[in-house]
Amino acid sequence: MGKRSLCSSIIDCLNSFQGSVSAKDVSSIKYPEHNIIYGEIIIQLCPGKSFPKRLASVQLCSSSNIDPDTRKGRVTQKVLLKNRNIGKIISNDSEGKVLKYELEFRFEPDFGNPGALIIKNEHKHKFFLQSASIQIHHNQTINFECNSWIYPFHLTKTDRIFFQNTCYLPNQTPGCLVEFRKEELMRLRGDGTEERNEWDQIYDYDYYNDLGNPDKGQEYERPILGGSEMYPYPRRLKTGLPSSSHETRSPGGWFNIDVYVPPDERFSQKKMSEFMSNIIRAAMQFVIPEARSSKIEGKSSHFESFDQIHRLFTSNRGHEIEEWVVKLLKQRMPKDLYKRIEHVLRENSVKLSLPQIIAGNEFVWMDDEEFGRQMLAGTNPTGIMCLRSFPPKSKNGVRSSIKQSDIEHGLDGLTVKQAMNQWRIFILEHHDYLMPFLRRINTRGICAYASRTLLYLRNDYTLKPLAIELSLPSSSPHKAINRVFVPASTGTEAALWQLAKAHVVVTDSGFHQLINHWLKTHAVIEPYIISTRRNLSVMHPIHRLLDPHFKDTIQINAIARNMALNAGGILEKTLFTGHTSMELSSLLYKSWRFDQQSLPSDLIKRGMAIYNPNRPENVELLFEDYPYGADGLDIWMAIKNWVTDYVFHFYKDDDSLRYDYEIQEWWSEIRYVGHGDKCNEPWWYEMTTISNLVKALTTIIWIVSAHHAAISLGQYEYAGYPLYRPTLCREYIPVEGTMEFAEFLMSPDKYFLNMLPERFEMTLGIALVEVLSRHIHDESWLGHQQSMKWIDDERIQCRFKQFRDELQEVQKKIGVRNRDPKLKNRRGRANIPYEVLCPGATASKDTIRRGIPNSINI
Repeated sequence: MGKRSLCSSIIDCLNSFQGSVSAKDVSSIKYPEHNIIYGEIIIQLCPGKSFPKRLASVQLCSSSNIDPDTRKGRVTQKVLLKNRNIGKIISNDSEGKVLKYELEFRFEPDFGNPGALIIKNEHKHKFFLQSASIQIHHNQTINFECNSWIYPFHLTKTDRIFFQNTCYLPNQTPGCLVEFRKEELMRLRGDGTEERNEWDQIYDYDYYNDLGNPDKGQEYERPILGGSEMYPYPRRLKTGLPSSSHETRSPGGWFNIDVYVPPDERFSQKKMSEFMSNIIRAAMQFVIPEARSSKIEGKSSHFESFDQIHRLFTSNRGHEIEEWVVKLLKQRMPKDLYKRIEHVLRENSVKLSLPQIIAGNEFVWMDDEEFGRQMLAGTNPTGIMCLRSFPPKSKNGVRSSIKQSDIEHGLDGLTVKQAMNQWRIFILEHHDYLMPFLRRINTRGICAYASRTLLYLRNDYTLKPLAIELSLPSSSPHKAINRVFVPASTGTEAALWQLAKAHVVVTDSGFHQLINHWLKTHAVIEPYIISTRRNLSVMHPIHRLLDPHFKDTIQINAIARNMALNAGGILEKTLFTGHTSMELSSLLYKSWRFDQQSLPSDLIKRGMAIYNPNRPENVELLFEDYPYGADGLDIWMAIKNWVTDYVFHFYKDDDSLRYDYEIQEWWSEIRYVGHGDKCNEPWWYEMTTISNLVKALTTIIWIVSAHHAAISLGQYEYAGYPLYRPTLCREYIPVEGTMEFAEFLMSPDKYFLNMLPERFEMTLGIALVEVLSRHIHDESWLGHQQSMKWIDDERIQCRFKQFRDELQEVQKKIGVRNRDPKLKNRRGRANIPYEVLCPGATASKDTIRRGIPNSINI
């Protein structure tokens, strides 16, 4: 859209915004009586802490007049937050008291215009500074959105400064605030050497040296990821221990959350307790009953019937908690957190909902059409590609064993060549990257294949499976042991076909969790967050644009490393990749490209869309009934239009971008430090044009919001039913003439169940996806800000409202698509509407599949 939406259509909106002002607008303020400025400040005390007599002191700093002694802005006299200043208690709940102080700031006649607020905590406890506002001429207001923990001065040895909600490029910063701006960034960077204390707000980079626990034995050793040619990886936040050695993991299993992150990156206490409660609820329903039953002598380690699995969701399980669980939680959780979630352990009922995939039809998961639909509208709709040549072949040139005769019967009378020319053959490939790992993976009872799946696009735009190739490494180099399976509806061949589909889903599940979910969202975005904190002042407009999209991500990534990704963690226990999981993600990071994570580039790369200069973003979907692609492009365009207008509002030309040293340092550090193992690759955008900045920002916001929602928040509705989306196999597909094949013929269902994860592994996987699929407290939706005062710029506020309105229009379009009977992939035979890309403006917290959060926060 460029600058066009900041013209006359915006001017009409300006009258709706009253009562705020930026420092640019107050060059000749006439203050009220007697050199006094009135204001208010809102803080939140820690739960259970009594109200102190002397809490903090506050000063205002001028943005227009310099103190000749300090060469910084003049400051007012200190105002103390004491009992007599209390306006009222705004709220008082389990999060702690929220207090509003009404203040009077006295100043010298030559003070000038207020531009910053300096606060010093003189109490023994920390408190949370929410916001402040200053009343100036004619009831105009200067706002400060702070949202930061203020620790006692005796710990931090420094005051805190907060700037008003007005954005400045570095060379536009009022002279009085220049040094404050630089000092604040230096404080956040630290000096790179000190270990971290709870109160340290320091951002620095480190390798993934915290995954293994060598102290527990060789079985728990894991390589350091990042900083080497063999194991490249994005950088993570430094927690304070030397990056050259392995960090020692503290014991904790499921409930280990004891890990440093800067205070302002941490979950609120309410959110943390809700997050842990969700874990406990899932454990009570699924994992703990199986852990208990596994102790019963003679109990099978596998489920013995489909009904047994179904009863996981329909029976009243987990009514009582074993005392050993209560003791474990008390030992490994902070006392206050344990108290907050203790009531969950005593609830009478914790029964969770039935996954939607079986809610209406218990056996729809076996359907071939649903198997194909999942690749367009399921939990991992970003892997399918249009086949460019037949037969498929590996990067080393070795051809697939799939023959034309295997698939021509399913092409509705077309030849393979004709179907290829019409872009109607698709492939889901999990082959080349897995082959080098299979010998290491296929130990400890794991039986995994590399897989290729071919599908045909029918006239109604549904996908019909054509063939599955499953491969194992052979003793000869550059060769494989291949088996090809084709669809069948009856008899032994149909049962074998179901086993083959299960193995395909296992490899896809691993790729989905490790690569598309963890690596390409959580891991790759962390360096962008760290660099933003270190290099872009909160006064910088790009910092203010990105800030809501980074909320809580560093915290959830740290928890993931401690609970899920570490040696012996949840992913190693539930995914077929086991102890090789993070090494495998390092291998696939070698082919990662940030520019190809833009949705249009991704769709074109996979052959799911074609270049069309007459369409928005020059992209046209190959066929309309691709729910992830169709909804995603609408969301992408709304984000890009908003980002374009926002960026052009602050940068007048490319030169203003090139001379912005903060943005240049930001991008350089992302490339050369945060993603330093890939810094020399030629695809990186050069941050010399506004258009490149728009591309980068749009891609960042897309990844953390809509892309993450699409691959994370709908998991339970499909993967919550383990027969539909298993994560590992314990048996290979039997070969005719073997004892295994005889066992298979005697009872195909029993063989299928014994091939799947054991009971405990299966229930652990269910619990994991149930937790990952939930919206959680203080969710912030795409198109929404935590505060209406997030920026003191009326044009930007007006344009942001337009962005929210655009997203609401997208939501209406998605509703129309989901009701269109011609679009068969929108619901499928399971009758599950595709809603994971519905914007969050009206999303319900109780509806798992709806709403796009602003950030990766779970």
